[in-house]
Amino acid sequence: MAVRVLIVDDALFMRRMLADILKKEGFEICGEAENGKESVIKYQELKPDLVTMDIVMPKMEEIDGVAAVREIVKVDPRARIIMVSAMGQHSLVVEAIQAGAKDFVTKPFQPSRVIEAVKRVLSS
Repeated sequence: MAVRVLIVDDALFMRRMLADILKKEGFEICGEAENGKESVIKYQELKPDLVTMDIVMPKMEEIDGVAAVREIVKVDPRARIIMVSAMGQHSLVVEAIQAGAKDFVTKPFQPSRVIEAVKRVLSS
């Protein structure tokens, strides 16, 4: 059975890029979300094996990427979340890891780094 992934990013082209990378490696994209609030709802509906979460997205009802991690981890303490951040967001990455994210990749990312992070998180 394929590993099911929820991709969360406010930019459609970033969601497509991640989906292409993951599909080529045999992962199933079970859903997408474009903001933190939607990601929490979709996580509960879809129960994915893994989430890629953009760290900076427009806040909707005060739920950005880090807050979404906190909400998802409340629902499922074993949630596997990989943060996707731009350069220069080190403090937010640290905050996200402390909130329960398992790893991170930096934009612009190399497909090999994305797959490496996914495999590491799934094997832990």
